[in-house]
Amino acid sequence: MHLHAQVALTAAITFFLLPISSRAQTARVNAPAPDFTSTDSKGQSHALDQYRGKFVVLEWHNQGCPFTRKHYVSGNMQALQKQWTGKGVVWFTVISSAPGAQGYVTPAQENDYLAEMHAAPTAALLDPDGKLGRLYDAKTTPDMFIIDPQGKLIYAGAIDNRPTPDVGDIQGADNYVSDALSAAISGKPVAMPYTRAYGCSVKYRD
Repeated sequence: MHLHAQVALTAAITFFLLPISSRAQTARVNAPAPDFTSTDSKGQSHALDQYRGKFVVLEWHNQGCPFTRKHYVSGNMQALQKQWTGKGVVWFTVISSAPGAQGYVTPAQENDYLAEMHAAPTAALLDPDGKLGRLYDAKTTPDMFIIDPQGKLIYAGAIDNRPTPDVGDIQGADNYVSDALSAAISGKPVAMPYTRAYGCSVKYRD
């Protein structure tokens, strides 16, 4: 093969392999969840692998988003946090809003918010550079992910089947997160491992 042809072939292979390699690093349901290390609002570091053996929930959050407020003003999200952490589930609220964007908070502001709302996640992870959000391809607030004790992603998507900002729609909603956790903890397959998340777009840094 001529040198020019070899160079062209190598370039073509590289062009097609790079996107595949990049996608392989993002979260996919029924595949190992991407590892991460993140710092919470109290300055503590959390690595996913330190929670191997437990179910882990990731909840993308933006306190300025009406879809997020729906679940906090009503107490729905806090009730879920308390219910499942009480059963040994690790629950991380994740804030990926960039500095200056809606939903961005300092550690002190987030701690005040958690106290004011009586929220009960295991911790609130601050992700202002968006690395964790992009790793999981989180698109909305809320956007929910569940990782099983073996480190596999078993659910990704909406919190429930009522994609509105109206508090009244919580009553009678089918809560996908509770459904998935209940099934998985009982050793049953998750009936709907993926749904379309709804809410405000995550306010990533450009």
